[in-house]
Amino acid sequence: MLIARAPHPVPCPSFEPIVPNTYADKLSQLPEMQALRQQRTQETLSAAFAAVTSRIDDVPLPASGNTLARWRFFHAVAATDLVLAKIVEPHWDAQAILSELCPSGSQESASLASGLACFGAVGMPKSAKTPQDAQGSRWAVWAAEPPDAKVTGQVDASGNLVLNGTKAWCSGAALVTHALITYWDASSNANLAAIDLSSPGVSVTNRGWHAVGMDASASVDVGLTNVVATPVGAAGAYLNRPGFWHGGMGVAACWLGGAYALATAARVQAARRQDPHALAHIGAMDVALAQAHGLMRSTAAWVDAHPAADSQWPAFRIRAAAEQCAAEIVRMSGRAMGAGPLCRDDHVARLYADLPIFIRQSHAEKDLAALGQALVSATTDARVDPWTL
Repeated sequence: MLIARAPHPVPCPSFEPIVPNTYADKLSQLPEMQALRQQRTQETLSAAFAAVTSRIDDVPLPASGNTLARWRFFHAVAATDLVLAKIVEPHWDAQAILSELCPSGSQESASLASGLACFGAVGMPKSAKTPQDAQGSRWAVWAAEPPDAKVTGQVDASGNLVLNGTKAWCSGAALVTHALITYWDASSNANLAAIDLSSPGVSVTNRGWHAVGMDASASVDVGLTNVVATPVGAAGAYLNRPGFWHGGMGVAACWLGGAYALATAARVQAARRQDPHALAHIGAMDVALAQAHGLMRSTAAWVDAHPAADSQWPAFRIRAAAEQCAAEIVRMSGRAMGAGPLCRDDHVARLYADLPIFIRQSHAEKDLAALGQALVSATTDARVDPWTL
């Protein structure tokens, strides 16, 4: 027997955020963010980057007890502009790396300056007199290691670490002041160092980026010729620390922020049109976002409960879920909205072009195979069942 629906059903509790994203409110109050959303240029992007890094000072470190708040921040930035998220997330990742690799670092600290103070003079601006002066710096993390671009490091006669080579995929190279970069030493160890982009021998090129999507991120090649750098952590520490995978999860939060913004634009238009096919896509997007957001919440709680654990498996899972959600929303939002907003709305058009490029930072089937191998290996123990409810 069919049961008649109530004319005004009671909303499902999941339609309301469990905790409002307070960062979205803070960001919306910054005029630089409003200008960027209206039109993305190098000027509006640079101004928004400076505003966010200087005025938002309460972003927690990962695995510090409030990881979800950190990911909500990245999510909110990405919902405004994905290129901004592409350069903002590494700035806070650099803070986390410095805090983690510093022997006396405090995981309760939440400022870049405290990470720098803890480590000493790592990458400090030449004019800085105190660690607090470093707050004006803007950081990147460049760790891609393609076969055709390599940076090597050696200690010179004066005891300085000197870097040479080409670093590829340097997002935001024209907008940052400092960077943490990976390099190889004489023993073939992958290490990490901090550089000041104003140092002699640093050359920001215009090579290596031709995509229309994420165009303003300008992930170009950077040349290094006898650049004096500051070592960060012991040999191999960058890759072997627990926070390596926490950083990868933060990128997934950016992907979901872009997906959320694109789905929201489709939902707003569907409310005006009341087209049944568009509404079906809105329903499907709700399912996709609810699944991915739910996994992100539970993963954040797991990270906080196991701050020093190997989180490669959860990272592969959440990144794959975020990528799948974002890809589905790109497909469904285009069908729900049609050509109009994709061609006539600046913000929607940028999201639609940017998001497919950004999620290609995922390693796709390679990471899925690694996740599958981890599952197969773990479940040889009959007591382990990761799929039960």
